[in-house]
Amino acid sequence: MANKNLNAAKTAKKDEFYTQMGDIERELQHYWPHFADKVVLCNCDDPYESNFFKYFALNFNQLGLKKLICTCFDGSPVQGNELLLDFGDFSDDPKKIAYKVEITEVKDLNGDGAVDLTDVQYLLKNDKNAISLLKQHGDFRSAECLELLKQADIVVTNPPFSLFREYIGQLMQYEKKFLIIGHMNALHYKEVFPLIQNNSIWTGYGFNLSLVYKSPYDNVLEANRKFVKQKGFNPDECIKVPGICWYTNLDHNKRHEELDLIRPYLPEEYPTYANYDAIEVSRVSDIPYDYPDAMGVPTTFLDKYNPEQFEIIGCADDQDWLRSIGVKTMGQETINKLRSQGNMAHVTANMNSLYFIKDDKVYLPYSRIIIRNKHPQTL
Repeated sequence: MANKNLNAAKTAKKDEFYTQMGDIERELQHYWPHFADKVVLCNCDDPYESNFFKYFALNFNQLGLKKLICTCFDGSPVQGNELLLDFGDFSDDPKKIAYKVEITEVKDLNGDGAVDLTDVQYLLKNDKNAISLLKQHGDFRSAECLELLKQADIVVTNPPFSLFREYIGQLMQYEKKFLIIGHMNALHYKEVFPLIQNNSIWTGYGFNLSLVYKSPYDNVLEANRKFVKQKGFNPDECIKVPGICWYTNLDHNKRHEELDLIRPYLPEEYPTYANYDAIEVSRVSDIPYDYPDAMGVPTTFLDKYNPEQFEIIGCADDQDWLRSIGVKTMGQETINKLRSQGNMAHVTANMNSLYFIKDDKVYLPYSRIIIRNKHPQTL
């Protein structure tokens, strides 16, 4: 059901998924030194709903932020937000408004002796200097939002999954630092994988996560409802979305940790692809410590990728790259073997992919990244 929800979001361009505060706190704790005296932009966030906005507002002083900017897309509810109602008459359409919030300081606004969420809520309800309307719907691609992007040092948000390619392309175009959430499928996008390959971006600490999102989509699958309930959330308001990871170009310690390799290369244990000179490594933990040439590994390798230890050569999902290195379509004999094994549905989708033959059976490993160990051990 979670995947159906994502597909529905992509089709209808509805991406109203709200990230939980705990998930934000777990990731952001690793990046605090990056934020001192920086302007942070959350440009896909309704401040009245967004935990990204709340996180940075609550930690504004501890992080030493210079400014926090948050923009809200046209469609955010006005009713109940008294300050927004002061900007005009929205009686004809009380759910159509785009606005921004800009904060340059956070202090005890309600006089209770502490700076906490009540002060943030007080600001959103009472500070007209912090809130202003946007004229162009609040879309991150609009001219006025691009002007805000130019001001920002770091962008942190959960962008629309359906627009992830365009969103990350914009960040790269304007050379912005960022920490954003996306689906693992994006790792294989032609617009994204080359950026990972050349170390322009990388994954964060959170990788292949199953997150609980507040979402407008129904959560009807019982297993997902149980998962959401076990996490302490209301299954009538939240859904489980698997395969989530953080993307960033902020340096962090994890990407410099060396992967411990404990297995030696034994030819009988590592089959070679029939149509490309590389060995198949089915699990990251099985990467041999002494093999110097190309290896095909699962996508989960990117969670352990250290650019000082490994080189990324290519992605077997990229048909253009496979053709450029001379990978050939399967021959009829190989297709006949797959047909006899009952794997024709798989072969139809992977005719140009890497494959290997073992014990006279054809194997089509799923979604391989081709790597090389920069420092293989030698005896």
